[in-house]
Amino acid sequence: MGSLAFISAEERPLALDIQSLANRLVRLDMSKPSRILVYVVAQSLLLERIKARRYDDLQLLVLRETLLQGGSKEVTIGEVGVLRLQGRLCVPNIDGLREMILVVAHSSRYSIHPGATKMYRDLR
Repeated sequence: MGSLAFISAEERPLALDIQSLANRLVRLDMSKPSRILVYVVAQSLLLERIKARRYDDLQLLVLRETLLQGGSKEVTIGEVGVLRLQGRLCVPNIDGLREMILVVAHSSRYSIHPGATKMYRDLR
């Protein structure tokens, strides 16, 4: 956002509002002078953690080297720079990241779980 020192006193509340929106992942596009386009960017925190730790897992490093040397057709590098094996995201086995994904998926209210108590509570 930069420093508020270079913005006039009348414009500072607007600048703070724009910064607040940016912190909530709402982006402003003012590429055309007569229009302002506002859009929301949805990002997965899990994906960011996977990207941050992708070089820490030795098995994934070996898989990446195999891919870069042309030895694997099943492995690709996805659009965000993480490995995919047969289209599935490769999650590093670091800091309990895999277990955290399982816990989030299991306890999510949008997951389908055969347990009657949880299903009844979620539907209620």
